[in-house]
Amino acid sequence: MPLKIGELAKLSGCQVVTIRYYEKEGLLPPPERTNSNYRLYSEGDVERLHFIRRCRLHGMNLAEIRKLLAFKDNPTVSCAWVNDLVDKHIADVESQIASLQHLKKHLEALRHACTGDHVQGCGIIDSLDHGSHCTCCEEEHCPLNEYPASADHAHGEAAK
Repeated sequence: MPLKIGELAKLSGCQVVTIRYYEKEGLLPPPERTNSNYRLYSEGDVERLHFIRRCRLHGMNLAEIRKLLAFKDNPTVSCAWVNDLVDKHIADVESQIASLQHLKKHLEALRHACTGDHVQGCGIIDSLDHGSHCTCCEEEHCPLNEYPASADHAHGEAAK
C-alpha cells in the first residue's frame, strides 16, 4: 500500500524535511506522484530510510551513504572498500576519544584552579583570562599552548 510522506516519516522516524532532503540528494529514489502531486512511497523506502538512519548513527556522511546504497542496490565488486570505510571511521572515533580525554585533563586542571570559596580572584576565571601553559600538554601538541604563557598563571600550577 503506498504511503504519503507523513506516514513515511512516522514509520521511518525521519522528519518530512529530512525525507525531502534525502530525495533531493539522491539517497531516496524519486517517488511516484498522485494526480494531486502528492508523493507516494513504498515499504522499500521505509527500509531504505532505516538503512540511511543506521548509517548516520555510525557517523557516515551523505557521500559515503550514497556509495553504500549504490553497492547495496548493485553489488558488483568486492566489499573490501566497506571495511576500509569502517576502519577510517574507527580511526576517527579513536582520535576523537583521545581529543576528548585530553580536553578532560584540561578541564580537570582548570577545575582544580579554584576552591569555589572566593568572592573575587576565582582561579578558573583567572586561568581562562590569562591562558598560560598547561602542564598536562607537555608531551602533546595542544592548541591551548599556542597562546602566550603567563608566569603567575594558576592553570599550570594546578595541573602539577
